[in-house]
Amino acid sequence: MELSLSNSSSLRFPQNDFLSLHNCSRPGSFHTFSNKKLASKSISLWRPLIWRQHRLLRLKTQTATESNASGDKHGDDDFIVEDVPHLTDFLPDLPSYTNPLKKSQAYAIVKKTFVSPEDMVAKEIIVQKDSPRGIHFRRAGPREKVFFTPEEVRACIVTCGGLCPGINTVIREIVCGLKNMYGVDDVLGIQGGYSGFYSKNTLNLTTKVVNDIHKRGGTFLQTSRGGHDTKKIVDNIQDRGINQVYIIGGDGTQKGAAAIYKEVEKRGIKVAVAGIPKTIDNDIAVIDKSFGFDTAVEEAQRAINAAHVEAESVQNGVGIVKLMGRYSGFIAMLATLGNRDVDCCLIPESPFYLEGPGGLYEYVEQQLKENRHVLIVLAEGAGQEYVAQSMQAFQEKDASGNRLLLDVGLWLTQHIKDHFTNVRKMTTNMKYIGTSCFFGSCLGHMISSNIPNLSPLFELDGFQNRLKLCSTYSKESKVKTRTEGTLDDLEKLKNRSQ
Repeated sequence: MELSLSNSSSLRFPQNDFLSLHNCSRPGSFHTFSNKKLASKSISLWRPLIWRQHRLLRLKTQTATESNASGDKHGDDDFIVEDVPHLTDFLPDLPSYTNPLKKSQAYAIVKKTFVSPEDMVAKEIIVQKDSPRGIHFRRAGPREKVFFTPEEVRACIVTCGGLCPGINTVIREIVCGLKNMYGVDDVLGIQGGYSGFYSKNTLNLTTKVVNDIHKRGGTFLQTSRGGHDTKKIVDNIQDRGINQVYIIGGDGTQKGAAAIYKEVEKRGIKVAVAGIPKTIDNDIAVIDKSFGFDTAVEEAQRAINAAHVEAESVQNGVGIVKLMGRYSGFIAMLATLGNRDVDCCLIPESPFYLEGPGGLYEYVEQQLKENRHVLIVLAEGAGQEYVAQSMQAFQEKDASGNRLLLDVGLWLTQHIKDHFTNVRKMTTNMKYIGTSCFFGSCLGHMISSNIPNLSPLFELDGFQNRLKLCSTYSKESKVKTRTEGTLDDLEKLKNRSQ
């Protein structure tokens, strides 16, 4: 298993180990424990949060022929492009126009940095000398030619699903980008998620309206789960004359965006649909970091510090902090690395076990004997298999179709207490802090909110050439990629990853 911490570094751990991050200030304290009780299975750090479609184009060009003639054993079949649907795929006679940025004095620098439609980004950054040319992706960014004029654009923005720090910043960037960069006057805000399309909850968004919304938490447009009726939504899009749809949300939201795209394509109407990935867990690809993630990691420090103070202030203190992370442990891991007081970090990607040599109970006892306290951080998705075994099957789902997770923090707190009381005959002082519902409503930290983030702007630029630009990742490559897909592929990828 590979845990990528950034674009330039990664930590590698054996599969089926549980990751124990000891206090990093102590020499030799960072290691893993072999999992002896769990059956071997493949574990991937990435989960398919958004739909994916392989539209592989093998570029047969003279360059490939020339490379073969020069002795290069990798021909044109080795150069593969995972492309995205284009407006002209079903509207072949669509006229193109000069990009408005070319006439703007404020963005004169852009004239020198337009992205060529032929620019590609390689999936693999590090390759061997004899490696195939491999899979490539279209580079995002502004093109010289676009397929909308500012006068014809009527855009709308909608936020769906759970809260995440920075949503208002994204809304503001889209509105300001459309109006100031592309000269678009008509931008609507759909209130209350997908259901807002057909309940007529709409705001007219101007730069004045959104001027200060990035200073607030939550979402200025309000949100909801579920409420997706594809035909009603597309009917409303047509009735209102909307031709650009920006959808901010997670995996369930993007699945809905895929359905909207399919209906748009079926009707043959000139409507661009873009999904802007929203996940506080940072488990979505293409982008270096999902908005709200830095805030979550920073806010987690408060909970970790509080639990540490509580644990070290008593005899045999055990502090447990549960952080967000349904399928990935990025928040827990990065918060642990940044804190340095955490003794053990449990994440969904790396299964753990409780009893026996090398188990969590043994490690906690060792730390209590050495330091008189122990601090554990765990992601909410870690150890769910144990909770399910000890409790009645829990299949309840939220309105988005996500299975509601059991509180592994409370479960672990009780089991550690029972083990040391009944088995080891030791008294422990437990302190549990659960923070899963707190981070989403936080105001995004200013360092994160004010550093320019090109993701919303790339979505704007992408509208000029593409029907949709939605982000996902490839389980096979375990690296972030820009791909597109269909609803049918989503379930296949989920089953394959599990």
